[in-house]
Amino acid sequence: MADKDLCPCGSGKSYGECCEPIIKGKTKAPTAESLMRARYTSYEKQEIDFIINSCEEGEKIAEIDRQATEEWAKNSIWHGLKILRTEKGTEADEEGIVEFEATYTEKKTNLRDVHHEIGYFKKVNGEWLYSVGNIKPMTVVREGAKVGRNDPCPCGSGKKFKKCCGR
Repeated sequence: MADKDLCPCGSGKSYGECCEPIIKGKTKAPTAESLMRARYTSYEKQEIDFIINSCEEGEKIAEIDRQATEEWAKNSIWHGLKILRTEKGTEADEEGIVEFEATYTEKKTNLRDVHHEIGYFKKVNGEWLYSVGNIKPMTVVREGAKVGRNDPCPCGSGKKFKKCCGR
């Protein structure tokens, strides 16, 4: 992606002046929201190291599953990020909350989904880190036609759906 292309995070800025410097480690995220935007963009760009490295570490913090994160990033078509609200998380704060929705389509199933989360962020040694999130369940909307029981299975096995993945 060229520097002049719009950033996937939806800020309206170019990628080169928005999330790229944060993802590439040239600058630190100044706010919790800017870190959230860079994390979303990292999923679209499959910058898994940034996603992992921008998480808070600690005894009570769950470790991120690199393989699952990488698979989700690679096997999804990312449609956009919508910031619903922020609490604190400014340059002067030590903690912040960002509620957001990330819309994507799972390539394998062609199901469009919205990941709705309230993310909690902390500033550790002057750097914003993602701490934990509460996921809000959403209704999944199918983008393609529904697969019938007697239709060929979309996985490509050559079997009928009911005898393969539709069990």
